[in-house]
Amino acid sequence: MHSPALWDWEPGKRVILASTDLPEGAMWMEEAHASPDGQRLAALARLEDGTFTAFVNGSLWENTFEKAWLPRFSPDGRFTTVVQQDGEWTLAVDDVPWEERFDYLWGTQFSKDGSVIAACIQSGGEYGMCIDGTPWENLFENLNQSLLSADGSSSTAVVQLNSLKPADLDAFQAGVFGVAVDGQAWDRKFLNAWTPTFDASGRRVAAQVRTSLYEYTIAVDGTPWPDMYACVWEPSFNPSTGSVVAPVRISGLWGMAQEGKTLWEPVFFQCWQQAFSRNGQILAAIVAPVFGEFTVAVNGKPWNARFPVVTDLALADDGGLVAALGSDNNRNWRVMVDGKVWDGTWDMAWKPVLSPKGGNVAVKVERGGRQTVVVNGRPLDQDFERVFDPVFSPDGTKLLVKAMNMGAYIRVVTPVA
Repeated sequence: MHSPALWDWEPGKRVILASTDLPEGAMWMEEAHASPDGQRLAALARLEDGTFTAFVNGSLWENTFEKAWLPRFSPDGRFTTVVQQDGEWTLAVDDVPWEERFDYLWGTQFSKDGSVIAACIQSGGEYGMCIDGTPWENLFENLNQSLLSADGSSSTAVVQLNSLKPADLDAFQAGVFGVAVDGQAWDRKFLNAWTPTFDASGRRVAAQVRTSLYEYTIAVDGTPWPDMYACVWEPSFNPSTGSVVAPVRISGLWGMAQEGKTLWEPVFFQCWQQAFSRNGQILAAIVAPVFGEFTVAVNGKPWNARFPVVTDLALADDGGLVAALGSDNNRNWRVMVDGKVWDGTWDMAWKPVLSPKGGNVAVKVERGGRQTVVVNGRPLDQDFERVFDPVFSPDGTKLLVKAMNMGAYIRVVTPVA
């Protein structure tokens, strides 16, 4: 599939599928998925003979499988699903299974442009990752928290490096977990490790680690920060400077540390899910200035709007916009942009989508069982049975809406203005 700049951005409505009814020979279909450019709709289907396949734009795949699950479109528009054949598992990509077979496979991931596909595997009782059908050379006793770098050049995961007997507390406290990058484990072992994260280049990795029963810190390329904390959350790399930041708990309150030094003073009851703008100038995070009241802090300064729940933080590439969702304990969802709360409440809302240029914000929302998109605070004129994630054109002047309504799947391009 072409890059977004080469998609069809001609304004207007186009019916991609006039009917999404069951195809002949199918017993039932699962939830449908739309390709990023909106040109394809796909779903897994169970056939009358008990096998599974995919249904894409009205046609069934030629291959069938014993089982199929985790259907996903890659960013470049390929439809993928985890499949089982002859008791073994692999990944099928646009009806072509990987040649390699495994005892189990799960957790499909994609590079940012979709050109690289990764998954977690289990083979012979050992675990690792598989990149475009090629497994890691080294496999491990356990693996979780896997991640593919944005450019697809590297992969990482938390791995178990030593066996543990039942209730062997001494061995656990000596450290049995670490982080592996492309199948090569760090030299250092920890009691626990979580959320390995790549830098912008895909070469450096940072992770949360537990160094003793009561001490936590961040390790970068296997080297822990010198300072220890009561707790830490997932680290992030500044995309401009390469420095590492992470929320840390000090004396019962949360702040933000950078390279082990205090960046935001520990004044919050919670601080997490931070995100940088692409230029590294803006750092935002979800915080609780008061117990039970959440908001967003931008470069350490919290917004005035407060909610019992705040989630789905999103930043524009240039940091010019910061958006998030707030709700009253998962009811009456509101949209916040740069500290201001949009009019209107919704039964449900999804993560805000920010335009690459132009300072526009679109949010998929639901009310009364019908879905639509709110753009810069104003809902579209029409609602639908289901809406997929909206997409802005690269110049930010148009919005792509992919939706299902009255049994049809449609693709709508509308000017943002």
